[in-house]
Amino acid sequence: MTSLNFSTADSPINSTSCPEGIFLDWIYTFLPAYIMVVCVFGLVGNTFVLLVLCLHRSHRTVPDIYLGSLAGADLLLLACLPFWAVNIAQRFSWPFGELLCRCVNLAIYMNLCSSIYFLVMVSIDRYLALVKVLNPGRIRTVSCAKINCCLIWLFSLAMSSPAFIFRQVTFVPEVNISACLLQYPHPSWQLKMDITFIVIIFLIPDIILFFCTTKILRVLRNDRLQLFKRVRKESRAVRLILVVLLAFLVCWVPFQLFRVLHLFYQVGLLTGCPWQRVLSNGNQLVTFLGCTNSCVNPVLYVMVGKQFRTKARELYDQSVARRKSALTLRDSPVTHNTSISSLERVGH
Repeated sequence: MTSLNFSTADSPINSTSCPEGIFLDWIYTFLPAYIMVVCVFGLVGNTFVLLVLCLHRSHRTVPDIYLGSLAGADLLLLACLPFWAVNIAQRFSWPFGELLCRCVNLAIYMNLCSSIYFLVMVSIDRYLALVKVLNPGRIRTVSCAKINCCLIWLFSLAMSSPAFIFRQVTFVPEVNISACLLQYPHPSWQLKMDITFIVIIFLIPDIILFFCTTKILRVLRNDRLQLFKRVRKESRAVRLILVVLLAFLVCWVPFQLFRVLHLFYQVGLLTGCPWQRVLSNGNQLVTFLGCTNSCVNPVLYVMVGKQFRTKARELYDQSVARRKSALTLRDSPVTHNTSISSLERVGH
């Protein structure tokens, strides 16, 4: 390849002047198995989270709406991971056709974009609940949260549309495969899209998250504000949000840093085969490190989220109670006799 298509889950296809290293053999062997493990555990965990949040009878809170949407975004990503596992196992020869090539990449981009903004919204909600405790405003309502989630999904779709429009299954003669690659109409588009992506999906959300988190932590350390009953109540729910946010940053910041490095590569600040191999192969690792976040979140809900554990336990107790009630009703003598009487009346 004459250029390095550094995009989410791109294949590390090198030019003939930059031969593949031994590291790629490790990618072809172990990365598909790792992806499938993440996929299975993530699908089970996020399905469990959605069931608890959707089926529990209690009033849903604003964080519940955003965290439920985050779980939905994770499920969207996880459903697409098996396709990339097969793709990597076949040395990036895409066997699923052009439509799936576009749809899978669209889902990956949408997950990254929507996830960061769902976390931004839940951080803003915690900021309003704790920092603006005397004037929370009207935006902290479930209806408003649902509208915000719809807007985030539409925004993520718009931001991810180039991944759908410009992805193509292209034959690469240097390695004799047909790969799912991002092919912009002009080389300058790659630089412009990378800058746009870094600013909108990296810099702006991170600035908002840093501001909200700093203010929230300051409130949590303020003993005088802890005297407010509302602050004590809201502070108990903020620990889960902060842990989920930390996990997201640990998993996705390396991916964003590699995008910045690739930006330097495009403008000529980084050159040579060593950097090309580092960016190409490293992109695979940081991309699927980011995907691991979709598997980690449900574990964090169970380990850190006391309210979530309470809801899960109550939902389980309700399910057991309904099952016992159904068995008791079925085995009840009154029900049995009533059924016999009904049959006798039918016979007469």
